[in-house]
Amino acid sequence: MKSFINSEFLLTTDASRTLFHGYAEKQPILDYHSHISPQDIAEDRHFENIAQLWLEGDHYKWRQMRANGVPEGSITGAAPAWEKFLAWAGTLERAMGNPLYHWSHLELRRYFGYEGVLNRASAKEVWEHCNNRLRDPAFSARNIIASSRVALLCTTDDPIDSLCWHAQLRQAQSFGTQVLPSWRPDKAIHIENPAFVDYLVQLGKVSGVCIDSFAALQESFKRRLDYFLSMGCRAADHGLTHMVFLPVSRTEVERIFAKRLRGEPLSADETAQYQTAFLRFAAQQYRDREMVMEIHYGCLRNNNTRMFEKLGPDTGFDCINNQTDGPKMAAFLDAVNADGGLPRMLLFSLNPQENAFIGALAGCFQNGAPLGRVQQGAAWWFNDHKTGMKEQLISFANLGLLGNFVGMLTDSRSLLSYSRHEYFRRILCDLIGGWVENGELPSDLEAIGKMLGDICHDNAVAFFGFSV
Repeated sequence: MKSFINSEFLLTTDASRTLFHGYAEKQPILDYHSHISPQDIAEDRHFENIAQLWLEGDHYKWRQMRANGVPEGSITGAAPAWEKFLAWAGTLERAMGNPLYHWSHLELRRYFGYEGVLNRASAKEVWEHCNNRLRDPAFSARNIIASSRVALLCTTDDPIDSLCWHAQLRQAQSFGTQVLPSWRPDKAIHIENPAFVDYLVQLGKVSGVCIDSFAALQESFKRRLDYFLSMGCRAADHGLTHMVFLPVSRTEVERIFAKRLRGEPLSADETAQYQTAFLRFAAQQYRDREMVMEIHYGCLRNNNTRMFEKLGPDTGFDCINNQTDGPKMAAFLDAVNADGGLPRMLLFSLNPQENAFIGALAGCFQNGAPLGRVQQGAAWWFNDHKTGMKEQLISFANLGLLGNFVGMLTDSRSLLSYSRHEYFRRILCDLIGGWVENGELPSDLEAIGKMLGDICHDNAVAFFGFSV
């Protein structure tokens, strides 16, 4: 009997298997969007046990543990590591059909060589097996990344970050993976946040600008962005609950900004007007610097107020926003294009119902290099399961040019999440291999294999302008 995770995992046709093993499997990983800690990489962190490596900060797993009745103390609290791991093992055995079931077993197979199935009955065996392996120096943060064949990864960084860990990694000549910062100015765009004014003080200090106006904020933005650019930054990411587009005059934006600095509350329209002005300005700056602008939208965050007050953000209480933002996104792209041209753009909606919209809209704004200048990003967060990936790929192919897609990302805080690239590649190869077997594509596997190499690696290199 074959092991659960075997060479044919998710590959249902001969063409699929040939495409994966012959062309996609060995491609280097280029992870253009992640939440990996640059400090963990710079310090080459070693992990004490599998629970620390697997469960620390992973709100994907936390959500399912809560759904399985695990008390919070055994999820994010002070329970012993073994107790947390056992709770996760008991949860996983009930998670069949959830991507975590596949991901977890892929990680056990690829990183620890464990070919069995994790459940409560096998938990002690897996705990001891993995912890014995973790004592090996090969399981440091850098070695995990290197063993995953990661050529380049981008972290997620606030404009006020010193990027000291990235500077340290630049000097680490023995580490072959490029670790680059990404620009994430969410705290500067969310003017409605109670901490907004305090954040401006911090931003002003690191940029050397007294931020007493929107013009001053723009100057601070440009200074810090240029510093990030000097450190290799090629991507800027914006996390939005919903897309906004409500333009007003520059004078009106300055009035709104001054009102907020005085501590006065803003209306919903005033918030949208400020955010529209901020995003249009930001897009122009990215275009001028040939950076990629990523927009992640369609997420309702921190829905459980009681737990948010206890644990803070990014702890498993977010969900899909089913609000339709199509007209606003279209108007925003059109306005930025009229302002002087669009930057390279990746659009991610957490609402899968917007797949077709993004694919159709992107076709309205193509203008030469790089190929696919505006395109939909990979299936994101609540959509990065087998069904969600297939639906995103099919929609992309139906409405655009699949061969220009920039491929998968981890969007993860876990160093073991690089197995998700294998998961994506198997799903991609099975989809296309199925088309070949059905006679929907010619059986020129060499030509298709070249396209797969582009999707898995080369397109992202060209799109972002990376040097690898």
